[in-house]
Formats: sequence, C-alpha cells, structure tokens
Amino acid sequence: MDNDKVDKFKDECGVFGIFGHPEAPALTRLGLYALQHRGQESAGIASADGDRLYLIRAMGLVSEAFEEGPMEELRGDTAIGHVRYSTAGDSRIINAQPILIDCVHGEIALCHNGNLINAADLRASLVGQGHIFQTNSDTEVVLHLYARSQAPTPQDAIVESVAQVSGAFSLVVLTKDNLIAVRDPYGFRPLVVGMLGDATVVCSETCALDLIGARYVRDVEPGEVLVIGRAGAQSFRPFRPAKPSHCVFEHVYFARPDSLVFGLSVNEVRTNLGRLLARERPVDADVVMPIPDSGMCAAVGYAEESGLPLRMGLIRNHYVGRTFIAPQQEIRGFRVRVKLNPVRSILKGKRVVLVDDSIVRGTTSRKIVGMIRAAGALEIHMRISCPPTVSPCYYGIDTPDRSELIGATKTVDEIRDFVKADTLAYLSLAGLREAVGTRSGDYCTSCYTGDYPVEPPTDAAAYMQMALKLPDGKR
Repeated sequence: MDNDKVDKFKDECGVFGIFGHPEAPALTRLGLYALQHRGQESAGIASADGDRLYLIRAMGLVSEAFEEGPMEELRGDTAIGHVRYSTAGDSRIINAQPILIDCVHGEIALCHNGNLINAADLRASLVGQGHIFQTNSDTEVVLHLYARSQAPTPQDAIVESVAQVSGAFSLVVLTKDNLIAVRDPYGFRPLVVGMLGDATVVCSETCALDLIGARYVRDVEPGEVLVIGRAGAQSFRPFRPAKPSHCVFEHVYFARPDSLVFGLSVNEVRTNLGRLLARERPVDADVVMPIPDSGMCAAVGYAEESGLPLRMGLIRNHYVGRTFIAPQQEIRGFRVRVKLNPVRSILKGKRVVLVDDSIVRGTTSRKIVGMIRAAGALEIHMRISCPPTVSPCYYGIDTPDRSELIGATKTVDEIRDFVKADTLAYLSLAGLREAVGTRSGDYCTSCYTGDYPVEPPTDAAAYMQMALKLPDGKR
C-alpha cells in the first residue's frame, strides 16, 4: 500500500438550482457553500435570463472561485451550480461543471452528481459516428445525446437522452426557459426540492435549503424528471421502475449531519450507528473518543449507549485544506499530524474507545493509533460504525480498487494488527440496516457485500481509473 495516498473515501459532487428568484446567482453561490463538503476541486454557476445562458467556472473552493467581478457576469432569475470532485474525468477546468453547450435545441447547461456505468460504451459509439468530445467527463455524454435528439422540445430531448444512460445520476439542467431536475430510477444519490417564497429550489442536501432560508418540500423521486417553468412544474417518469437503492454511505459519511437525506436525519442515523455499535461491540474502557470530524455523531451514540464519557482527545486543524502536500520524504510523516493533534491530558493513562466511520487502506488509522499511544493511552479499542468495505463503488464514490481496500484483503484480526490497536470491531450489516430503519431494503450496500443493483461495467479494472480518456490518451 502507498502510504502517501489519501486514506479516506473521496467526496462526490453537489448540485444546486433555483428558478424564479431575482437573486438566483447569489443564492446559488450560497447554496454551493453549504454543499462544499461534496466536492472541493472546482465550482461553477450558470444562469438564465429568458434569452440566453451565462456561465462562470473556476478551480478550487467556492470562496476562491466566485469573486465579485465574475459574479456580475451572471444575469437572470434562474441559476444552477456545481461543486465537483472528479469521480469520472480528471481534475482540470475543462471538466468543471456546469457544462454549457448550444445546439439545435438551444443553449443548455448541466450539472451531474453520480457516475454513468455505460458512459464509455456510449462515448465510443458517439465518437464512431463523428461526435467530438471536449472533456473526459462522463457528463458530456448526456449532452451529446441531447444534441442529436430529434425530439420536438428541449424537455422531450432531455427525457430521451437520460433514458439512454444507466448508473447513478442526480442532474440539474438549465435552459433559457426551464430548470429541470432528474434522478436515476434507483435513486442512488440524493436530490431534494424546496421553496423560497415563490421560487423553486433543487439541491443535493437540505442543508443548502437551510442556508438560504428555503423550506424543504420533498425529494425528487427515483426515476423522476421534474420540469420547472413559468407555468409551474411538470413531472415525467421516462424510466422503467427499479428497486430503490439509495447509497447508505451518504448516511455513514458523505452527507452533512444537519441534512435530511432520503427522508432521514443524517445526525440521528449516525448517532444510531454508534448506539448499535456499543451494543454489538462493548468493551471495558475509560473514555470514548471520535476521530474528527466524521466519527463525531457515532461516538456520541456509542458514549450514550455505553455510559462512558465522551472526550475530544484529538483536535483537528481545520485550516489545512485539501491542498496540503509534503513532497520531501523526510516530512511526509507530518501529513496526519498537521491535521490532528492528541490531547495528552485526556489520553494519558486511559483505556480509549476510538470511533471512526470507516477504514479504507488503514494507513491513516495506523498513524492515529500510534499518535494516541505515544500520548500515553494505556489501551486503544477501535470501533468502526459500518461493516468492512470489501468492494469498490461504481455509483459516484471514488473508492480505491478492491486490491487497495484493507477490508477486502485482510481479516478483522489482521486489520487490528496492522493498525496496532488492542481490539478492533465493526458494526454488523444488520446493525447498519437497523440504523436506517424500516426502509433498509431501499439502500445500496454493495460496498459491504459486493452485490450490485446495477451491473458493473464489463472492464471493471479500467473503469476504476475513474476517467474517460481523451482521444490522445492524455490525462
């Protein structure tokens, strides 16, 4: 294993759209701030004024991407926005979203959260027919299908194009007249609808609605195409019905704790994960301690159920950011320590229950355990609030290849020895399902079971490169 690889699952993307508000671009910018946790590589906003579309995009965080000057280029009362982590297509400005094109149906801008399983096959077919691609993002495939559609209206062309793709997709689409929301028939990724006065909002998580003062109305249903225009909203169902397969990892790690996702409070689900973990895997200890920030809610639940005190024995430096690099070999070991520092007065002489949401490669967990032991902890009992991750995701989460997932290559005892904890235990799959409640059958758990609701691509190894290569093979 490469110790320099980031030992955490990568965030996906976040989408936001608002129709019928005079400050639509500014509100979209605020919505993207709330969704920043879903993607930190690039950000973009497109707006429409009834005559044409406007677009700004930039690499980096929302705070870096949208200065006052560029924002003044956006006009109109309808806008969509995107924050990106590149699960398909490499990290360059050309792959930033929204992607805007002009074709026979008029201008259109599109934002996408998810991964299209059949994008490579569709792209190869389109290239064979003379189509020229400008990006290596799977999202562009949808736009090519849209541009070649013979449907009579832009709305019909969108319905026709999305009906040809498979996989995970929550889309917000902008034309000069309409805001359109699309969710795949399995409902892998979240997408919600809210109202701000008379304006309609669609976005990845309800935390974005909260920030702008909008009211949550409902989820965009799996398989729904929602067309929002001056005459109101119309709902279409162009897909064959499918068994809902919501991504359970949204609740385990990705979504913000203050959001409702798939109709459930993320905070409450994560706290339940910790409670159930304490019931399943109790241990004699003195304190419960989260690995911040993702282990916080589960640690609260574990402490409540076990009766042990919750202590913040690790302090996170929130100002490091994603761009921290340590190129010289002699300082690479500081990568974890620059982000986390143990509190010796809490840890010295204590038996510690260390709670985290997951273990990917195990390298970071091993370093954290070493830091805590060096700070004087007598025992370290690691507890993980989900089952071992044994399979890669093909639906919008950037997971490593199976050979790099420690849960797929080692037993729990071997993982314990690798991270050098005194004990290690995971929440059971039954416990995970109990935490999400009576609708647990509506969740995708393929990363824990290897059972995929949508057939993985034939060439899975190539797909896990997470990019559609440009014609010249450059990345």
